[in-house]
Amino acid sequence: MSVKVRFAPSPTGKLHVGNVRTALVNWLFAKGQGGSFVLRIDDTDLVRSTQESEDNIEIDLKWLGLTWDERYNQSKRFDRYEEAAARLKAEGRLYPCYETADELDRRRKVQLSRGQPPIYDRAALSLTDAEKAAFEAEGRRPHWRFKLEGKRVAWEDLARGHAEVDTASMSDPVLIREDGLFLYTLPSVVDDIDMEITHIIRGEDHVTNTGAQIEIFEALGAKVPGFAHMPLLVGADGTALSKRLGSLAIMDMRADGYEPIAITSHLGKIGTSDNLEVAASLQELGEAFAFSKMGRSPARYDTADLDRLNAQAVHAIDYAEAKPRLEALGVDLGETFWNTVKGNLNRFGDVVDMAKIVTGPVTPVIEDAAFAAAALELLPDTIDADAWSTWTGAVKDKTGAKGKGLFMPLRLALTGQAHGPDMAAMIPLIGRERLVQRLKGEAA
Repeated sequence: MSVKVRFAPSPTGKLHVGNVRTALVNWLFAKGQGGSFVLRIDDTDLVRSTQESEDNIEIDLKWLGLTWDERYNQSKRFDRYEEAAARLKAEGRLYPCYETADELDRRRKVQLSRGQPPIYDRAALSLTDAEKAAFEAEGRRPHWRFKLEGKRVAWEDLARGHAEVDTASMSDPVLIREDGLFLYTLPSVVDDIDMEITHIIRGEDHVTNTGAQIEIFEALGAKVPGFAHMPLLVGADGTALSKRLGSLAIMDMRADGYEPIAITSHLGKIGTSDNLEVAASLQELGEAFAFSKMGRSPARYDTADLDRLNAQAVHAIDYAEAKPRLEALGVDLGETFWNTVKGNLNRFGDVVDMAKIVTGPVTPVIEDAAFAAAALELLPDTIDADAWSTWTGAVKDKTGAKGKGLFMPLRLALTGQAHGPDMAAMIPLIGRERLVQRLKGEAA
């Protein structure tokens, strides 16, 4: 059996790390086994769905490298959902209900007050045609519920192991609203059948829904796919991340300078037994992926870990890959420059500040003018790879300065910063003319 999975985002807002983790795990599972990945836009809510959000979903996924083999819009498949609904209605599995939201809320409160579970009582199944007509005459329009069989539904979950849901403990789910809008469940099942999805991979908050969905697959005479329900994301402090997902939008992270492979390595490895290190590629990440590595505890999303992985990713970029990006930033100072500074970058964009150290202007920091003057006097005529060692040795002999007392004043005078790349490699890039000016205390 060839593996085929899907990612079905709603185009109603920004794609965030929670969405992308689901997309990523689907992609890794499929690609690791030579399978295919489907992008299915869940735009059945025609009011809230926007073309801008749909376009941004595609941009974000492509930027992350999560390309798809097939693509669909659910808004173009309403005829198939109507066919499935008609079949379920004809077989008595989809039935009309006329209760208002207030009436249902009152019933739930009564049930709770009596110590009963707040499950829909199927009162609508007892309505006569005359009672239905009376409701219609009042202007009420029915919502449609799927009649569950009330049985134990079991499956072998790729992430959780053996799983069971007792549908007798659930309310019959609403599949169609009063306004005729299909809710997520029925379109999803119909699409999974038509698109021959073999595995449904999502968060563990959908476990209960799976019991009902399996019954819908069976009611439509379809083979039930495999399932995997992953532990959810929590913050570094262990608290739910769901309320903060809006601040973790992929487009914002891209604008902040994060590397795609850092994001995918982070989301692909947290909550697993793998070491949290940046992967060489998405392909490598896919080859190493296995649900058996995934723990049952929530996966901790820590921005500090992402920052560390991002620095690793930047440090691994060779000059050929970096060159077009450096050119776009207007700071392509050559391969030697890139190799000299990349180990000090946390994000690629930091290279702009590194380039300023070379090209200036830099405002020197000189706390001891006499020391700077002595260093200037001893500055070699030729600034090559050996110049730093020769020069600092001479300055040490003349001033008696050593260790931090020798190197820090020179770094501050020449770069204006207390930390940075190896000075032996930097001073040939800066050039003797600028070195002289900076040792004189002049911005250059």
